[in-house]
Amino acid sequence: MDIATGLGLLGGIGVVVGLIMIDGGNFAAYYDKHAVIVILGGATAATMTRFPFSVIAHGLPMGIKVAFGTRTMHPRDLIEEFTKIADLMRKGGPMALESVAIRDPFLAQGVRYLVDGYDKDFIRDTMEKDRDNFLMRLDEGSKVYRAYGDCAPAWGMIGTILGMVTMFANMSDPSKLGPAMATALLATLYGAVIANLFCLPLADKLHVKMEEEDISRSLIIDGVLLLRDSKSPAVVKEMLVAYLPEHHRAEFAEAV
Repeated sequence: MDIATGLGLLGGIGVVVGLIMIDGGNFAAYYDKHAVIVILGGATAATMTRFPFSVIAHGLPMGIKVAFGTRTMHPRDLIEEFTKIADLMRKGGPMALESVAIRDPFLAQGVRYLVDGYDKDFIRDTMEKDRDNFLMRLDEGSKVYRAYGDCAPAWGMIGTILGMVTMFANMSDPSKLGPAMATALLATLYGAVIANLFCLPLADKLHVKMEEEDISRSLIIDGVLLLRDSKSPAVVKEMLVAYLPEHHRAEFAEAV
């Protein structure tokens, strides 16, 4: 699990709840059904106008799964794994990999292609398509959350305007001023919280995850192709180390 995502969301919720508690703990005063309808209904409708329903239905749950998850193996672990696999192939050929347990599904797919004896062009084309399709779906999820984040404050403003219209239209009836003002203020609050605590941060986290996946999957593709060319473990390691950041390369060299 990505601890940063969970801690960030819990921390933001804790700040809001803590401020309400400091002000007396009257949580009922911060709920208004009209504001909820304006924000959730309006933002959802606007997002559905932007994207096909299939993209929304797939992007929202996938975004949550990826934002809270972490890769099975990071680039440094992948390089170490490739070094071991290259050593096994040098000693026993591709068939020696049949019984090897591999945690990363994408790497396991590449190793299966090696065992089955597929040619280099097939492996490259198939794995690059799989990588690009996965990144495209991840990018769609990021765009859906960003769309919600963009729409929520705007619909909060719409809710505020509607509440103020109702308030000014009933100036002669003091009993209606309070609910109208609550709708106006809470719509803005809901929109700001949903956008800046949930949607926009999750969209940015998905963009970071997409870059990480791009690096890791590209590393795996290059590593599998190097194994297909029967490169030595030392050559495989040296060529894949280029995927690591500069400061991690020195640490990796010292550890290995």
